[in-house]
Amino acid sequence: MLDQIRQFILDNNLFSPTTDTVLVAVSGGQDSVVLLDVLHRLGVQIAVAHCHFGLRGDEADADEQFVRKLAKQYEAPYFAEFFQTKAFAQQEGISTQMAARALRYTWFEQVRQREGYTCIATAHHQRDAAETMLLNLTHGTGLAGLHGIPAKSGHVVRPLLPIDKPALFDYLVENRLIWREDASNDSPVYQRNRLRQEVLPVLRDINPNLDQTLQITAERVGGAEEIVRRYVQDTAAEAQRTENEVTYLRIDTLQRTAATALVLHELLRPFGFSYLVVKDIVAAFGAEPGRQFDSPTHRLVKDRDQLVITRRNLGNFGTHQIAAGQETLKIDGLHLRLALHEAEDFALPRAKNQAALDADKLKFPLVVRRWQEGDWFMPIGMKGKKKLSDFLIDQKIPLNLKDDVRVLVSGDGKIAWVIGLRPDDRFKVTEETQSVLAVQRM
Repeated sequence: MLDQIRQFILDNNLFSPTTDTVLVAVSGGQDSVVLLDVLHRLGVQIAVAHCHFGLRGDEADADEQFVRKLAKQYEAPYFAEFFQTKAFAQQEGISTQMAARALRYTWFEQVRQREGYTCIATAHHQRDAAETMLLNLTHGTGLAGLHGIPAKSGHVVRPLLPIDKPALFDYLVENRLIWREDASNDSPVYQRNRLRQEVLPVLRDINPNLDQTLQITAERVGGAEEIVRRYVQDTAAEAQRTENEVTYLRIDTLQRTAATALVLHELLRPFGFSYLVVKDIVAAFGAEPGRQFDSPTHRLVKDRDQLVITRRNLGNFGTHQIAAGQETLKIDGLHLRLALHEAEDFALPRAKNQAALDADKLKFPLVVRRWQEGDWFMPIGMKGKKKLSDFLIDQKIPLNLKDDVRVLVSGDGKIAWVIGLRPDDRFKVTEETQSVLAVQRM
């Protein structure tokens, strides 16, 4: 089995077993324990990531402790996160399972980027792929759903995908590995479990090689999907652009495509939008600007002549202070660099991502926060004060980008800079200015 997995990794270009570092998602169950042991035996540089979703009380606590010891046993770096999954699901209006998935993969990617790992490995195997394919077919799906689970999607890789469940269990027994049982895996409340317990046994009576048959079918569907992918890729080259983690799609280009909803769904698939929602988006092409559509992870707004897609804020952006003399501030989605200059040697910047402020008029500590209803400031170049909400409308900021606007606030409560948009006139550099605080959004 080790040779089969090594070859699968190489054939599908998942990662380099000898040079790349892999963050392994480990729940403590059978499959993830096998994955961890296999990658270790293949000589892969591994780290362990474990999610505690706060759903199973003492059992989940015991899982976390088990995985922590497992990481120590393999001498692997260990990362764990404790989520308020039910609260997040309620807040976002989604199921607990969808909430757990969104939280899980968002956090995995954050750890991967922060620690510099090459990819994230999950323990999906051949039977998972068959179950996923049938579930997708039951719920309604496009081509992507009919090829089951891909071996690689973005930075997520699945080295166990060619291995069937019995082989994984045999590996556990032969190597005397210990795992944790999750009682929720047998609960009929979850659709996948009902499919596994009630439907698949009947289908395997009809076709004992069902998992392999579905795998072959998935490969054929994958070939058809490649044809569609190339067409979508050509469309994306003309219609799509991304700036500062915001994606824009030109409506007029989309309207000229064949099967517009299908093409748009493929373009929006990475952002988690369902086909039914995409049909609503297409129907809104001629509507007034401002129509808003949400996926579990992203928000799309129909602007005047384009669609604007941003990541939804899965956590609250709090209030952050900047002390006198502090040179940088790095927080989620924002990096500021600050420098103090003598006024006579300073050339005023012209870029929107930079602000020059009269340092003597600022009160420290400064505060960075999201804008709020009721905020006002005095935009430089304008007379009098203006509500920030009205200013954002004047600037034609799409609805979902408004949610991410931050302000730099002087210690006395006055907004000094609407970050990336406009400084406040009260803090502008004048002939009387002696010291300038230059702030740049990186």
